[in-house]
Amino acid sequence: MPKNFQRARSEEQRAARRQAILDTAASMLTEMPVAQVSLNELARRVGLAKSNVLRYFESREDVLLELLDVRSRELVAHLDGALAEAVDGAPPAERADRLAGCVARALAERPVLCDLISAQAAVLERNVSPQVAVQYKRATIANVQALAGRITAHLPELRAEDAFRFIASTIMFTGAVWPHAHPSAAMLAAYEADPALAALRMDFGATLRETLEVMLSGLLARAAGTAGAAGAARA
Repeated sequence: MPKNFQRARSEEQRAARRQAILDTAASMLTEMPVAQVSLNELARRVGLAKSNVLRYFESREDVLLELLDVRSRELVAHLDGALAEAVDGAPPAERADRLAGCVARALAERPVLCDLISAQAAVLERNVSPQVAVQYKRATIANVQALAGRITAHLPELRAEDAFRFIASTIMFTGAVWPHAHPSAAMLAAYEADPALAALRMDFGATLRETLEVMLSGLLARAAGTAGAAGAARA
């Protein structure tokens, strides 16, 4: 056991210890991808025995899922101001494109968040208890709802359910595009050896922005069509 270990006895001490673990995991993710973050190394950097880290989180994945929630809430807070500055005062179609660009840019500026999102379903959700899974999914729904609320605040032409669908799909697109935009050393060597293969390499920010623009345009068109059909039926 590390010499500096002292059992946290109060709720404040436990909260501080949990925060130290989360902060250390976040720091590690600036140096390495999610796949390389081990519980042993996390414990060493925090200054705790592995068994003591497990007093606060049930697994490595539990730590990273909570960190994903923290970073998602930070994204919500950032978009509060960023969306207003980027999209207000423009026609609906232009607002939609600016909004898509703003969301894509905010994600591209947060590589740790994107890496966590890309590992979420395939890795991080595979080694947690049902209790942690429920807690995390509730937090995820709250974050998606909060982001969807920001979307409809600046694009009221979009239905609330479609704004929720847009944010949920944005998360899935982010998880899919991120690893393709950050290929392995072998893939980079293949692209260099055969330039024709480079067409398969994605630019994360540009690909996500274009995808979100197309999706928002479609959702807006469908909302307009539904409203028009409802108006015709009333007439």
